[in-house]
Amino acid sequence: MNLLLTIGLAIANLLPQAGDAFWRDSIPTEMRQSYISYGNQYAGKPWTVLPWTVFAENKITGNRVNYEGLCFEKRRQLAALVMAEIMEGRGRFISDIINGLGSFCEETWWGIPAHYSKPIPLTELQEVDLFNAETASLVVWTRYMLEKQLDVFSSALCQRIDREIERRILQPAVEKDYWWKTAGMNWNPWICSNWLACVLICEKDEARKAEAIRQIRQAIRAFIDAYPEDGGCDEGPGYWDRAAASMFEILRLLPDDANFSGMFGKIQRMAAYAYKTYIGNDYCVCFADAHENKAVQQVNIVYPFGLWLNDQTMRAFGAYLGQRKQVLSNPAALFDKSGNFPTLGRELFFLRHIREFMAEQPHEPLLKDVWLPDLQIMTARRGNLYVAMKGGHNGESHNHNDVGSFIVYSNSEPLFIDPAVGEYTAQTFGKGRYDIWTMQSQYHNLPQINGVDQKDGKSFAAKVVSHKNGQLTLDIAAAYPNEAAVKSWKRTVSARATGISVVEDYELDACRQPTRLMLMALSPTALQHLHYDKRQLEVTVEDISDKLDPVLKKMWGSQMFRIILTVKSAKLKDQIKYTIK
Repeated sequence: MNLLLTIGLAIANLLPQAGDAFWRDSIPTEMRQSYISYGNQYAGKPWTVLPWTVFAENKITGNRVNYEGLCFEKRRQLAALVMAEIMEGRGRFISDIINGLGSFCEETWWGIPAHYSKPIPLTELQEVDLFNAETASLVVWTRYMLEKQLDVFSSALCQRIDREIERRILQPAVEKDYWWKTAGMNWNPWICSNWLACVLICEKDEARKAEAIRQIRQAIRAFIDAYPEDGGCDEGPGYWDRAAASMFEILRLLPDDANFSGMFGKIQRMAAYAYKTYIGNDYCVCFADAHENKAVQQVNIVYPFGLWLNDQTMRAFGAYLGQRKQVLSNPAALFDKSGNFPTLGRELFFLRHIREFMAEQPHEPLLKDVWLPDLQIMTARRGNLYVAMKGGHNGESHNHNDVGSFIVYSNSEPLFIDPAVGEYTAQTFGKGRYDIWTMQSQYHNLPQINGVDQKDGKSFAAKVVSHKNGQLTLDIAAAYPNEAAVKSWKRTVSARATGISVVEDYELDACRQPTRLMLMALSPTALQHLHYDKRQLEVTVEDISDKLDPVLKKMWGSQMFRIILTVKSAKLKDQIKYTIK
């Protein structure tokens, strides 16, 4: 069968359009009603005209979140109205949806200011970025699901949408040699998954459609090839949602063939990362840039991915997440954090499997031991304590200078933490990134040696000395520049039933000032869990709560402290031990 016909049939078979009996007969009544109730809050609400002055703030002050908040809420509004109309099927929300589509078509650019080269979008830029593509996906799934209803208003409306998608996505995506087409990070599958939806729904030029699918296949293969063999996401669990998870969205729409059959084992490991980094009580390991450390993974992608792979642990995890978020009665939970605004396609494909989901037995994946050798990440669970430690290098995607850092949770609640990242600004991905305190090793659970912190760059890396379940030894000396005068720093973290032990075995070339061991905590009471030799270490506590911005406060609350263990000895070679119980 012709490839393009096969893919077109796949969409029709997988996803019935609005008005199909499936949406009336297969979705539980309570769930259908809650989608309608959620959409009601937007009924009759005006459509925001996104202000250029707010867009310009990114270039003027570095603030990008004010515009993003308005932009993302507008997209949420459309998704909520579309879902409500699909579930109710009475045409009550159609006028609002039509006006929304018109407002979207009139926006000069669908992306965000951080990805735009000029202060304001005065010209219709033909560029494809993350949110340009994601907005396009939202629009085309709206077009696909409600095509008949939109045609009743005017057959010209879908034609206008097709022209907008061609101009904004289809033409430039095929013609331009974008860097993200060969990238091993989230931009590649995130954009390609949305690009593919546009191709399958709106592309009328058969030759360009075939070429687009060829390029998407090639791009996603490059993405998988670039991924470490252990399946780990160096961008962290928060970005997994738009890395391996977006890759899956592409694979489920492409027919099975030899292009990916030899990669299935690696794809399974890429999926499993989602639950291998799960701590408990909805918390996930949050190394690198993380805006969330709790309820990070989304039901509407975890469960279908697990079902597609027949990964029972992942399926049960998806069911557990759904139970925790009460998705059968509170679809607002599904609109919460998929990407940055609701991903309509994900929502719809998830609902296609709602009966399997409801029959699934929920189970929290509390794995005892995990070792990702390529990322050099170890996690271990002993009794009520959980520890995760990372090696790697300081040139990773969304990197923090955090080689050798570890986190500890007690009873699935944070004890010693990685602060994660605050609000994204122009500085976050600019030259001053490592001037931001959350990016610096002195605000991670790491040593500061001779007053010197770790340096950014791929060459500043850890070396694995040894690993066995529950114990990892890293030499992190090379993560520091020459000014630190460190010859060797072997850090061993061991998880035992009696507690988490840390051994710092080091050798210096010089001791110019006392070494300080940092521990980040949410309360000074974390000290009660720390057992150390007072002859070796002097402890002080520094309140850094004034450093927290709104994003960090949302994650952690209003307080954060840095516990500083100052080494009393001036020896060039020594060993320090402490235990967390």
